[in-house]
Amino acid sequence: MAPWHAHASAALDQESAACPPGIDLLSDVLRAVRLSGAVFFRVDATSPWVIEVPDTAALAAVTLPRAQHVISYHVVTRGSCSGALLGGASVRLEEGDVLVFPHGDAYVMSIAPGMRGGPKPAEVLAFMREMVMGRLPFAVAEGGGGPEQLGLVCGFLGCDVHPFNPLLTALPSLLHVRRAFAAGDPLGRLIDFAIVESQERRAGGECVRLRLSELMFVEVVRRYLAGLPVEQTGWLAGLRDRVVGRALGFLHERPGDDWTLEKLAKDAGLSRSALAERFTHFVGDPPMQYLARWRMQVAARLLADGQAKVSAVALQVGYESEAAFSRAFKKLAGVPPAAWRSRHAPPPR
Repeated sequence: MAPWHAHASAALDQESAACPPGIDLLSDVLRAVRLSGAVFFRVDATSPWVIEVPDTAALAAVTLPRAQHVISYHVVTRGSCSGALLGGASVRLEEGDVLVFPHGDAYVMSIAPGMRGGPKPAEVLAFMREMVMGRLPFAVAEGGGGPEQLGLVCGFLGCDVHPFNPLLTALPSLLHVRRAFAAGDPLGRLIDFAIVESQERRAGGECVRLRLSELMFVEVVRRYLAGLPVEQTGWLAGLRDRVVGRALGFLHERPGDDWTLEKLAKDAGLSRSALAERFTHFVGDPPMQYLARWRMQVAARLLADGQAKVSAVALQVGYESEAAFSRAFKKLAGVPPAAWRSRHAPPPR
């Protein structure tokens, strides 16, 4: 039997009978995991300067108490600095670079490499709490007044990580994107817009800045996706693959359909065995296992956002039996659907 890549090459040389789904998979996932801006501000620092940022559990409690997870990123607008996971190797950042900490690990930022210390964790959390509540200006000055100067734009975003967030699984613990400020660069324009908003103090400025922080993160992810090497695997690499991307598109566009591997392979234009092998190679899960997990994430969003009955949510994600759906949901999410809703629904106004 020919390997999966031989089948795939043959498939790519022919037009599939099914048209590619018109769905933006990255946007679909970001909606389902409820990406939302939490805090966004600018730091103007002078040497010596260092700060250690606590992990997600501590940050979420003060930035977005109902968020499961916090992603942080920092854009260097002036000077240079270093960033590292606590106990990890340091990364040197120059003007225009972006450093993202997708998995919520504790980390350190400093003007000089190898520095540790700075404000105590309780002081960092108190600062974040004051920033969230609007008691601090958008731009804050820090450091010891030395000759080295550093400008940072710092963003903190909330999102769901359970039951299933395929984007986070595809991102490294520390994501370094270089040089965002080429002429006409979209990320550079977003940052300029955010700074102007902070200076003019117009009505709605806070809302605009938080949405800009979300847009910046999405732009960084798109840039990371564009720069992935051809041998890279993972969910994002799967989006870029024509066959796997097509299959993911069908599953995301119609998660409640009665999918089988045979039906998905036919729509994607590949044999069952070739699709299963290719899909698993990139995504890490076989197609039907991925679908089962994605259905539970869609259901979690529906349960948290609306008042639909559990039976209606079950039907929407492909389960005719409420009992079967409840068992599957509890197995992946750890709690029954009703308990998930009460825990994650927004508080009454």
